[in-house]
Amino acid sequence: MASIQNITFACDEPDELAEFWAEALEYELEPIPPALVDALEAAGEDPSDGRSIFDPDGDGPRIFFKRGPKSPTEHIPIHLDLDVHDREEAVNTLVEHGATKVETKTLDLGEHEQVWTVMNDPEGNGFCVAASSK
Repeated sequence: MASIQNITFACDEPDELAEFWAEALEYELEPIPPALVDALEAAGEDPSDGRSIFDPDGDGPRIFFKRGPKSPTEHIPIHLDLDVHDREEAVNTLVEHGATKVETKTLDLGEHEQVWTVMNDPEGNGFCVAASSK
């Protein structure tokens, strides 16, 4: 069985995007792990062009932000879905930290209704925010 080692974002400003996502996910900034530095150097890439964040509780994957070209962001086939306690409060906080609200969607599931907000991070990467139904 495989496990996720890193989620990697290609971006223009690794430090700024890492700071945004660290705030959004309550993660912490960290130096790039030595194994990742070695892998980048082996691939001929500059490890100083990246930044890493991690879940201090150890539950979530490391997220790595690497300076480099990225795919167009008008469609978000792969994106992060954030699970929050209060969707509207989280959306407002994320906007204060540089995200953009795109739209709020609703899906009727019979007895239940799923509501989520589509957003873009400061570099235009799409993600969604929904309140936990736990």
